[in-house]
Amino acid sequence: MPTINSTRLHTTPDSVEHATAWHSLSAEQAAAKLKVDVTIGLPRQEANHRHARHGPNVIREKPPRPWWRMLLDQFSDFMILVLLAAAMVSGLIGDVRDSLAIVVILLLNALIGFVQEMRAQRALDSLKKMAATNALVLRAGERLLLPAAELVPGDVVLLEAGNVVPADLRLIETFQLKLDESSLTGETITVDKICDPLPGANLPLGERLNLAFKGSIATYGRGSGIVVATGMATELGKIATLLDNGAELRTPLQKRLAEFGKRLALAVLAICLIILVVGLLRGEAPVLMFLTAVSLAVAGIPEALPAVVTIALALGARKMVLQQALIRRLPAVETLGSVTYICSDKTGTLTQNKMRVQELHAADSVLREWAAVSVPVPDQEPWISLLSAMAQCNDASTSAHGKLTGDPTEIALYQAALEAGYDKAVLQHSAPRVFELPFDSQRKCMTTVHQHSGGLVAYTKGAPEMLLACCNSSYSKHGESVFQADTILASAQSMAAQGLRVLAVARREWPALPQPMTAQNIENGLSFIGLVGMMDPPRHEAKSAVHLCKTAGIVPVMITGDHAATALAIARQLGIAGALDSAMTGSELTLLSDAAFKQQVADIRVYARVDPAQKIRIVEALQAQGEFVAMTGDGVNDAPALKRADIGIAMGKSGTDVAREASSMVLLDDNFASIVHAVREGRRIFDNIRKFIRYAMTGNSAEIWVIFLAPFLGLPIPLLPIHILWINLLTDGLPGLALAAEPAEKGIMQRPPRAPNESIFAHGMWQHIIWVGLAIAGVSLFAQAWAIHSGSAHWQTMVFTVLTLTQMGHVLAIRSERESLFRQGIGSNLPLLGAVGLTFLLQMLTIYIPFLNPIFNTEPLTLAELGLCLLLSSSAFCLVEFEKLLIRKGRLYT
Repeated sequence: MPTINSTRLHTTPDSVEHATAWHSLSAEQAAAKLKVDVTIGLPRQEANHRHARHGPNVIREKPPRPWWRMLLDQFSDFMILVLLAAAMVSGLIGDVRDSLAIVVILLLNALIGFVQEMRAQRALDSLKKMAATNALVLRAGERLLLPAAELVPGDVVLLEAGNVVPADLRLIETFQLKLDESSLTGETITVDKICDPLPGANLPLGERLNLAFKGSIATYGRGSGIVVATGMATELGKIATLLDNGAELRTPLQKRLAEFGKRLALAVLAICLIILVVGLLRGEAPVLMFLTAVSLAVAGIPEALPAVVTIALALGARKMVLQQALIRRLPAVETLGSVTYICSDKTGTLTQNKMRVQELHAADSVLREWAAVSVPVPDQEPWISLLSAMAQCNDASTSAHGKLTGDPTEIALYQAALEAGYDKAVLQHSAPRVFELPFDSQRKCMTTVHQHSGGLVAYTKGAPEMLLACCNSSYSKHGESVFQADTILASAQSMAAQGLRVLAVARREWPALPQPMTAQNIENGLSFIGLVGMMDPPRHEAKSAVHLCKTAGIVPVMITGDHAATALAIARQLGIAGALDSAMTGSELTLLSDAAFKQQVADIRVYARVDPAQKIRIVEALQAQGEFVAMTGDGVNDAPALKRADIGIAMGKSGTDVAREASSMVLLDDNFASIVHAVREGRRIFDNIRKFIRYAMTGNSAEIWVIFLAPFLGLPIPLLPIHILWINLLTDGLPGLALAAEPAEKGIMQRPPRAPNESIFAHGMWQHIIWVGLAIAGVSLFAQAWAIHSGSAHWQTMVFTVLTLTQMGHVLAIRSERESLFRQGIGSNLPLLGAVGLTFLLQMLTIYIPFLNPIFNTEPLTLAELGLCLLLSSSAFCLVEFEKLLIRKGRLYT
């Protein structure tokens, strides 16, 4: 590895040559050209200056719609444009007042739609910012985790397996670093990276082995590099114009509703055409009938349903962040309610991820909690080698502020060694690391090689069964001795049965590094040193979350790379596995055929020593049984399983960039309980979408039935266009929005998951829309017929009032599909109660405020007439409460 120590300068070069052949420069030349000392990185002030000059390190996307375009789009519906045109024609003919009223109501309706869309867009924008990737950067001598968008040319970036490369880098250090560059080159084979300069100014991208390109993925090893290009100046930025970043993601529910809306629109238009023809045949004014038909079409066609779904999902996703679940793909909110299996990692998700070394086994003796009880560690072999390996075969470190950073397992080993007097920082001076083989999920081992007594010593740590297969002797105070693998494995099994995570440690001395420096050459002929047992206690809230899962019809499954006995002990403590359950290991899974595994998969609750490729097999076997699977993962190799799962869940704290990119949801606190909270919230959001659709379509159908049936009953046209549009504005506006705030129903996690392909109109919803719509129309027409029969001149105002207020009773009744409103509590959704109260007040104003009477063509009702309207308006509430009673008794929609 070249050592770089260029002079640090505090000025940005006048120009960064984007056309520079960075691969042909040495690392020192690249650092000099970018005026950075790679041992400490850029000074903060210089980084800020460069950021102001070069701009954010982002790929430009299709710009979002500006606010004025959002506002104009509220008038893009064809029927609204027809109605506006008709209103203008009507005004020119002479009915200016009605035309202005129609235009004002349409403007108010557009304003409500605009505000809703803006809220949804802001929610989505905030989620997108939270989901942005970070980069580990060296600045002013400190390692900082910064948003990738803040990188500038000259920044020194540190890479490790699982990172997405945040900008184009000239590599200056590589340790077995491999990158997946398929997003740029199309080659699926990972590329071994180097840091030496390459000849030739015009090498193809795939041959520039000392460059790491933005968007490529570190799949193995680690390294560091200098940023040479950011944003649109990167190779990815140059082809960004070929990428379709502007495609709008639509959820399955949105697609189904949009298709349903098209079919329903045809039916509504047919009914409106019939109403128009019948009205004309009866001698009604042509302009009035045309306006009535078009107004009814505007009110009756549910063109806003897909938009309502977007708003509900986006606002719900924003709320989920408060429960530590970051939604990366909007359809995940919709599908969370369908989850039947949650396949979860153990470490950090079900456990606290606070590792502590509990036991050390070496030389046929055991030390337990030596630090807590001040038991000295023997100052002889193999204890010296064991603790040296724990300190040195380790990537944990202490920051400038004294904070330990690194993998929790390695931090535990680091702390234990430090407490025993083995300081990694001191040991690095006497025995510097010269080579390393990073941990990977296939070998389940990690090796570091250090200078030692005129030669080299290799320390290896890993899973006992994997590491012992590489050993041929044991290490003791007398040197190498007889190796008893079965006895050591039995000890490891006994430790694991106590819930300890067990690592084996071994060593081998070398006169010089073997060639080639591969795992096959270095990790063999090892001498076993000892066992380390660590405890990672279960999270306090995990047990109750597991119980809640089971009551919700969701099966929790533990999948871990840990020892089977350890996994089973933790699973039994949490209630995932019973006393008679056993764990299936990865090696046992390998021996099973797909057909045999599919027969057993429903009965397995714990998988141990599973590699990431086997996670895909588990997901596919469960999906083949009709299950809907959520899968957690944090590593590079977990990405395929996360993509294959119905909902992939990445870890926000310990997860890699690759896992997050492949996931639908990110757990910000890596907590299993947060998954369960997200499922509960997903069910609530979907319930509320169903409630809005039930409410809106029932009201729309009632308005259509009132106008459609009146002529066939010998009644005059009950409503004017202004009435139809006002009802649509009042009832679909605030009350509909307030339904999104409806709290979760009691027992929401005591019911089985929803089938993914279940119709949104299932469980009696379409029947409800039809019969309640007819009932509301019936009482409205009854009010009209009674008023005409009794000689009242206020019949139109009565129909107008009954049709509006009946829908308020309906919205209160449908807050639950089963429970009575009185059992729920009338005040448990205050926004909805306020919306209903405001709607009632506005309706009364149109009746009793004199200057509004001519605008809305209303007349003040007598006390008796108003009493009758209120009595009739309560009918929908009473009928729906009776419907829910029959549902609770199991006599309806079973």
